[in-house]
Order: sequence, then C-alpha cells, then structure tokens
Amino acid sequence: MAPQISYQQYVPLNLSATNTDLENYTLVTAQDYEVYIQNILDKSNSKIAFGGYNEVRNLYKRSTVFKNQATDERNIHIGVDLWINEQATIHAALDGTIHSFQNNTALGDYGPTIILQHQIDGFTFHTLYGHLSLETLHNLTVGAAVTAGQMIGTLGLPPINGDYAPHLHFQIIIDMQNKTGDYPGVASKESINYYLENCPDPNYLLNIQS
Repeated sequence: MAPQISYQQYVPLNLSATNTDLENYTLVTAQDYEVYIQNILDKSNSKIAFGGYNEVRNLYKRSTVFKNQATDERNIHIGVDLWINEQATIHAALDGTIHSFQNNTALGDYGPTIILQHQIDGFTFHTLYGHLSLETLHNLTVGAAVTAGQMIGTLGLPPINGDYAPHLHFQIIIDMQNKTGDYPGVASKESINYYLENCPDPNYLLNIQS
C-alpha cells in the first residue's frame, strides 16, 4: 500500500483485547477508530499503522458476520492490517493473476475485495486485499495478469469498506477451499489452528520492520 511511504514511517498498532489502553477510549464507530489511529500516527510521526496477525480483538462484536447462533464466535484476526486515514493506492505484492473479486457488503465485512493467485516453483497460493473502494472493482477480469508492484486499486472509505476506519486487510491464503471473492479473515479459537496453517503470517512476505 502507498509504496512511496517507507517502512520507517510505519508504527505497530495493537488492537488486541488485552490492550488496556483501548479502555480509555470510546471505540464504537469507524470515526472513533480513525481518531484513535490518527492520534497514534501523530504521536509517532508515522504515516501507516500496521499489525493484527493472530490478534484476538473485541471490535468484531458489533457485527453478526462474526457471530450467530449456529457458529462459534470469530474474533482472531488472520491477516495484517495497514491503517491510513486516506484513500491510498493498493499494489500487487507479487506477479500473479486475478483469481476473483467481489463486494462483500455486510456490516463489518471486507467491502470491495480482490484475490490474486500466484505460483512460485509450482506452488500455488493467494493474496487477499480487502476494504477497497468500489471503483477498484470496475473493469476487472478473472484470469488477467498482474505484475508485482502494479496498482490494482485504491483504499475504501467507510461505510463502503465494511464501515471501518480506512485500512487494507492483506492476507495470504494457500487453499481457497473453492471460495471466490471472499475468504474468512477472522477465525474462532476452535478453528484457529487450521487457519494459521492455511493463512501464514503476511509479514513473511511484506517484511515490515519498524
């Protein structure tokens, strides 16, 4: 995201349920989170806040996407989030093709989403880019080639992006399990072992060091 911003301008962000600092703020709406995150960026003189892999979070409680009577509660994040309070550009992490795309419109979901497919030495895997703008989905074609660093869209703003403070959800997925345009980005404690294996830490690829 926004490749003109160096990793030296990134700051770690902890949104876990164990972060007691969050108790000092009213964090309900997208705007609440925008203010909180911007405060962290300003204090550290940074441009992008990042983190969240394998992080247990309370922020999903407002959405039925993550909890209903038939399923276990999902509250463990299995991607990396890159938070910036502007409509930044989004770029392909690697050479690949467009696997699928979709607007996931439920409250708390991804909003507009692109999934790319990659092959390295015969090994196939995928990268998911969630919380994008509606314009990003225009004129896309499944199977179209993309190159590493190619701009594939722009960041979405609330409420289009699932009604979150602006951020990119970036996730590695090995087995798509026949899903298209969508894949779980949050797991339950009952399923987390599978998802941590199928969705390894994206920072192995991004190599963010801040």
